[in-house]
Amino acid sequence: MVDPLQPIIVKKVIKKDGGHHGGAWKIAYADFVTAMMAFFLLLWLLNSVTQEQLEGVADHFAPASASLQSSGSGGVLGGKVMSEEGAMTATTSRASVSMDLPPPRAGSGGESSSEAEPETTPADAGAEEVMKRKEEEQFKKAEEELKKAINKIPSLRQLKNSLVIDSTPEGLRIQLVDQKGLAMFPSGSSKMFLHTKKLLELVTRVISTMPQDLAISGHTDSVKFVSNSGYSNWELSADRANASRRQLLHNGVPYERISRVVGKADTEPLLKNDPKNQKNRRISIILLRGTGHKQGAKQPSAEEKWTPPSVLEPTRNYLANPPAAPKAE
Repeated sequence: MVDPLQPIIVKKVIKKDGGHHGGAWKIAYADFVTAMMAFFLLLWLLNSVTQEQLEGVADHFAPASASLQSSGSGGVLGGKVMSEEGAMTATTSRASVSMDLPPPRAGSGGESSSEAEPETTPADAGAEEVMKRKEEEQFKKAEEELKKAINKIPSLRQLKNSLVIDSTPEGLRIQLVDQKGLAMFPSGSSKMFLHTKKLLELVTRVISTMPQDLAISGHTDSVKFVSNSGYSNWELSADRANASRRQLLHNGVPYERISRVVGKADTEPLLKNDPKNQKNRRISIILLRGTGHKQGAKQPSAEEKWTPPSVLEPTRNYLANPPAAPKAE
């Protein structure tokens, strides 16, 4: 029989190898998974950016003393990287230690962020001005010599009005213009008259002493000319320009001096208010400005000046008994 006054003893046994230790392991595992996701995300980002952007990222987190650039990361990270030649700084991030300095003053020895443009020195400007003046003097001298040359031959004085010389922005322009009753070419033909060849010889005699390149163009009036084969003023003006080119080469003008040969038909009339006038039919020879100082260009000396042989003794017979003046087209 149990004594009711006897104390009851309860024995508690604590097991050491069982249970789940609570939920602490879940927090540790979540931290590990988060760290792995961040690591793989970083690898993906690094693989998506360029080398310049990587340098920007590294430079952004580097100490100011070791930094080579002052821009942000750029690209997908939201910053901007300074380009190789530019001076653009980051707009979304700044270096950890920075100092805003005023722009360098002129003459202080500091270098500008952009490459300085070459300046034109007074010596260069002076040399260019001297060359322009020299070229203008050459043009004036050529004009005077042409007028003197045509006045020296009495029988060619009738062609005086056919030789029109003027100065244009492109250069010195020498034009062989048709007169009433005195054409340079037969109607519808590119085979020039003998007096046209003589006039081109006088022109060659002067331009051969000058170094500028030549531009040759043929022009017609606005009278419509179309043959059964479709041959028109366009082809005619181009053929006459090429015929003049061949004659200049035959007279001794170097091939290298011919810059261009074009036919312009009636698109540039000499007399704009009278497009059908015979004076619109002409050959234009331009001494191009700025081409006389090219490397290798050499102005002949007085001893080297070319003299058209037909202007001398053989021409005298022609001048003494000139043929009848051809009729205009």
